[in-house]
Amino acid sequence: MADKEISQAVISRLPRYFRYLGELKDDGVDRISSQELSVLMQVTASQIRQDFNNFGGFGQQGYGYNVQYLYEEIGKILGLDQTHHLIIVGAGNLGQALANYMNFERRGFLFEGIFDQNPVLYGKQIRHLTVQPMEAMESFVKEHNIDIAVLAIPKTAAVEVADKLVKYGVKAFWNFAHCDLNVPGDIPVENVHLSDSLIKLSYNLNSMGNKVKEDV
Repeated sequence: MADKEISQAVISRLPRYFRYLGELKDDGVDRISSQELSVLMQVTASQIRQDFNNFGGFGQQGYGYNVQYLYEEIGKILGLDQTHHLIIVGAGNLGQALANYMNFERRGFLFEGIFDQNPVLYGKQIRHLTVQPMEAMESFVKEHNIDIAVLAIPKTAAVEVADKLVKYGVKAFWNFAHCDLNVPGDIPVENVHLSDSLIKLSYNLNSMGNKVKEDV
């Protein structure tokens, strides 16, 4: 399995499987078939089986899937059996909202620090984090073994900041800046463009309106 390249489409569905299985587990469900899971997730049973077969398959003929076991195994695949240490760069509204969202910690994502270039924000307390100046990032990243940097800053600064963070030892980026980062190919980057999601919703809403007009 380690040598098999998994498609991004499959990878993008794994967090959703994990979320649904977590809800089933919390509801006391012990086992579930691919058909039953397909009804919940609106994904075909065949697609579910194909996705799981990329990792060796987890089901048993005539039994289905053990919910607890499948939840734990997908968690391991996603790296959620490990603890990740993060910093937030940018203490504006978005950065503060992310720092205040406690559900990340349940998944092993621990925010260790938050940084900004605005002196007015220095010393501001956001939950357990104190806003620090950007100049303190290098020593902080090295001392706290930071894995992931969350970029909640304007795109004009994001590329330069990301370059510095790679040199400091950061291994991955969750990028909310509307730009592509110029980081080495072995550094994972997850780009989050909130406006893209809203524009996609606008398209679907517009398409529905056009369909109604055609049907009239």
